Amino acid sequence: MSTEGKKKNNNMGHKFFTVLGTILCIILIPILIINVTLIIKSFTNKDEVPSLGGKFPLIVLTDSMREEIKGGDLIICDVIDAEDVKVNDIISFFDPAGNGTSIVTHRVLEIVEEDGTIMFRTKGDNNNTEDKHLVPAGKLVGIYRMRIAGAGNIAMFMQSTAGLIVCVVVPIILLVGYDMLRRRKYEASKKQDTDVLLAELEELRAMKAKQDEQNNQ
Repeated sequence: MSTEGKKKNNNMGHKFFTVLGTILCIILIPILIINVTLIIKSFTNKDEVPSLGGKFPLIVLTDSMREEIKGGDLIICDVIDAEDVKVNDIISFFDPAGNGTSIVTHRVLEIVEEDGTIMFRTKGDNNNTEDKHLVPAGKLVGIYRMRIAGAGNIAMFMQSTAGLIVCVVVPIILLVGYDMLRRRKYEASKKQDTDVLLAELEELRAMKAKQDEQNNQ
């Protein structure tokens, strides 16, 4: 392959990895910032689900809301006051029968008031019966707005050790390795060009010396 062809291939490879690195930075840096922010908020407000700008993501683990929401989806919810919830809204709430940390996302069938407290009667669209316990306003987390199909599975994988290695460690190693390889190739190419110039200069010197010798004779 000619020198020009090699340079062309090197330029194409450089552009490819530059674009790849930019894309990875665009994807990973916001995720890292969001995760760090949510982690900090989870420690500072242990009794609340951490949110950004009143929005927060949740990973759906079951098919109780199928077909609207499926297990493995990532849903985006908004923080909302209990007074603003309406019948047929889909809300996320701490399970009244749970351990205090599990969150359920079901549809509101009825809104009642007991002893001055707003309560929600809920049911999963895919469940045969309504939920056994009413949901007090204090258990309300937010209201469902949208879903990203299958993204919950990806998010869970990224939180695992294997996911961390595949999605973060490996790309970083590849980018660092490529940068080192590119620098070495650049230095080698630079040295080669320098050697060629020195050889040409030496050849010119020899020719000049020979010409001077002939002129002196």
